[in-house]
Amino acid sequence: MAVKQTAGRRDLGEFAPKFAELNDDILFGEVWSREEKLSLRDRSLVTVVALMAQGLTDSSFQYHLITAKQNGVTRSEIAEILTHAAFYAGWPKAWAAFRIAKEVWKEEEDEKGGGLFGLGEPNVAFAQYFVGKSYLKMLTTEGVPVANVTFEPGCRNNWHIHRADRGGGQILLCTSGRGWYQEWGGEARELHPGDVVTIPAGVKHWHGAAKDSWFTHLAIEVPGEKTSNEWLETVTDEQYQILK
Repeated sequence: MAVKQTAGRRDLGEFAPKFAELNDDILFGEVWSREEKLSLRDRSLVTVVALMAQGLTDSSFQYHLITAKQNGVTRSEIAEILTHAAFYAGWPKAWAAFRIAKEVWKEEEDEKGGGLFGLGEPNVAFAQYFVGKSYLKMLTTEGVPVANVTFEPGCRNNWHIHRADRGGGQILLCTSGRGWYQEWGGEARELHPGDVVTIPAGVKHWHGAAKDSWFTHLAIEVPGEKTSNEWLETVTDEQYQILK
C-alpha cells in the first residue's frame, strides 16, 4: 500500500519544490511504501528511535509518534521502546520523548478507567472463570441486568454457554479498548468501541481483552425462561497467543 504524503508540497512547494518532491514522492511515496521489505509498523519504530536519538522531539517527532500509533504500536510497546533506547540515546532525550508520547497515547491511558461507567471492583466472585484480572460494575440488577465488565490486557473469560429453555443469551456493547470474541469452531472476531455482539442461548463462546490493550464492554442479559450460565474450560495460551 503506497503511503500518501503531501506535507512537503503544502509547506515548501513554492520555496523548495525539489525538496518537497523528494519528501512526498521518494521518502514517503517509495521508501515508506516498501512493505515487502519492512512493515509500516517497523518503519515507524525505526524512525521514532532515530529522531529521539538526535534529540529531535519537535512537531515532526510528534507526527511520527501519531503515525506509529496508527500503524499498530501500542502504549506499552512505545514505553518499552523508549526505555530501551534511553540507555543508548540518552536519558534526557528519553524524558523529552516520553512527554510527547504520553499525550499521543493519552486516550489509551484513559481506557484503564473502565470506559464511560468506570472501572468497578475486582471481579472476585467470578475470578475462577477468568484468566487474568477483570473488574465488574453492575449498572442495574432489576429488569434487564446490565454489567460493565473491564478486562486487563491479556485477560479473558473461560469458554461458556448461556442456557435457557426459551429466549436468553447475551448482548455485548463494546465501549473502550480492544478485545476479542470467539464462538466454538469459528474464527475470533476483533472488537472495538461501538461494536455489538449478539450471543444466542446455547452458543459456546468466550470474550476478553487483546494482549496489549484494556477492554471494556457492557454485558446485557437477554430475558428468558430458566436462564443459567454454564462455565467450561479455559481458553488456553496456545489458543489465545495466535491472536494479534
